[in-house]
This record gives sequence, C-alpha cells and structure tokens, in this order.
Amino acid sequence: MIKLSATTRRAFMTAVALGSWLGVAASAGMTASAQTAIPAKPEAGAFKVAIEPWLGYGQWHIAQAKGLFATNGLTDVQLVNFTEDKDLNAALASGQVDGGSVATHTAMGMVAAGLPVKIVMLLDVSIKADAILAGKDVASIKDLKGKQVAFEEGTTSDILLKYALDKNGMTIADINPVPMPAADAGSALIAGRVPVAVTYEPYLTAALAQNKDMRLLYTAGEDPGLISDVFVVRDDVLKSRPGQVLAMLKSWDAALKNYMSDIPGGRAIISKAVGSSVEDLNTAFEGVRYYSLADNKSALTGDFSSKTFADVKAAAKKANLLQADVTPAQMIDPAFVKGAK
Repeated sequence: MIKLSATTRRAFMTAVALGSWLGVAASAGMTASAQTAIPAKPEAGAFKVAIEPWLGYGQWHIAQAKGLFATNGLTDVQLVNFTEDKDLNAALASGQVDGGSVATHTAMGMVAAGLPVKIVMLLDVSIKADAILAGKDVASIKDLKGKQVAFEEGTTSDILLKYALDKNGMTIADINPVPMPAADAGSALIAGRVPVAVTYEPYLTAALAQNKDMRLLYTAGEDPGLISDVFVVRDDVLKSRPGQVLAMLKSWDAALKNYMSDIPGGRAIISKAVGSSVEDLNTAFEGVRYYSLADNKSALTGDFSSKTFADVKAAAKKANLLQADVTPAQMIDPAFVKGAK
C-alpha cells in the first residue's frame, strides 16, 4: 500500500500563504504572461514538470512510457518527482521546473503567496477517492454533532469535512475534532476509538475491507472538483514557450485516450510509477475521474470557474489553508485548452 506523506499533494501547510517564496520569485525575474500566439510546433528544449506520487497525475507517466511526448513534438520532457509540497513550490518559484501538477487548493495558495503561475488544465477530480467514513449508527452529517471525528488537519480531508459541515449548517465547533494522519484515521474508526473518520484512498478501501458495517457517509463527489488537481505553468514559460505548453496538453489527452483503450495496461504503468501495486490502487482508480481536453473546453471556464473554484476557495479558507483572496480570472488561462485541436 502506498503511504502518502502528510505534505504531498493532499496536504498544504498554511505557511505557503505567507509569501515565503516572494523573494525567490522576484529574483527569478518572473512577470505576468501576456497573450501570446500559440505555435502549432513546440519550441526546442526541455520541459520540466513537477509531480508527486499520486495516481491523478498518471497520464504523464503513460505519455512518457508510450512515447506520446515525442509524438507531439516534445523532445525532452522531464518528470521531476517531489514528496513534499514545499520543495515542489520552491522549484517552481526558482525556475527549476516549468510547470507542476498540484491540487487546486495548492495552486490557490501559490498564487495567493505571489507565485506567478496559471492553471492551464484540469487534470482530475476525486469522486469517491476522498470520503467521510462512518459506522451504521451514523446516518447523516447532522449526526456528527458532538461526535469525535478523526481527520488530518491541513489536507483534503480537512477541506472535505468542513465543506460537508457547512452544507449542513454546521461548523467545526459542532464536532469533536481528533487530529491524526489520514493513514491512521480509518484504523481508529475500525478499532472503535472514534465513530467517524475522514480519509482517502487507498485507506478508504482498507478500512471498508476490515469492517462491512462501515460505509461512505459523504464523498468528494457531492461537489465534483472540490478535491481536484490542475496543471499549472509559470507565467514566463507561458509567454516564452507557448508551443511546448500546448504540446503538453495534447500529450496528456493522447495518454488519456491510450489509457481508456487499455485500462489494465494503463493502471499498471501508473501504479508502478507511484510506487504501489495495481491491486492496492484499483478502488482508488475507480474513485477518480480524469479530464480530457474536450472535458476542459467546457469545464475549465464553465462549472470549474463559475462554481467549483468558489467552493474550493471557501473550503480552503475554512481549513485555514488560504489567507488571501484569489479569483478565476487571476488564476486560469484557458487559451491553451481552447487552442488545442
């Protein structure tokens, strides 16, 4: 079973919003990207993408394994692996990487801190890969009042819990929070130490397998996109190498088509890349939806921009993961999705 660090793409520490990289970004001479014509052929040179061990970024691994970057004219795409958000963020700020695959709330924290990046594509959303688990005695979110709830603070579990409470007219003050790592929350529920737990795959599957009385009380699919991942690119790269950016999006799309034509083969590639077995991640795969370019053409400036963005921002603020305001217009550059054929 893959063990995801508390500081991977599912965790984002509040220190990010304090602007600790502003000096680094300024010294790198980064400026806001201007509207640039997108050439059909990518520019020469390497394109470096920061990623973490999460299956939602899996189409990059398929593109690399199947030679799809080269098919789209990219001669040197480097997938640079990180295990902690702070290191990924610093690499983006200093220009060591050109873009990154990150959680939506992480991207918001980056921009709030002054890091000049833009969201150019929605990669995936969690449907059932993040959830609130409860036993048969808890029938609804309102039943959480006064109960102990195990969850990891500063993570997607934190965001999901506070979103669910808010939608039911409640706040964190209505429950008894029991902070612990997401990897332990399900175990605490099974052991009877808490009646409710918030966690994500593969820990959900492990908990459900151990006790058939447990069920998913509330999932991220209640608001598709609330727990989601995006591809961000530095503003200076959008301006200087727009052809490469477009080719990256086309490569993701080609990889997704390849994945859909051979799901077992695709899952094998992704599972190996993130350091787990297909068996451990099969349920997690079922709980995630990948987004194609066609999906992005309607979603990026549609529901994601008009509704989901606001929901993620509000939930991130309630979880103390975002202290400054950000807007879709400030963060989303749809030109590359729109320009893809």
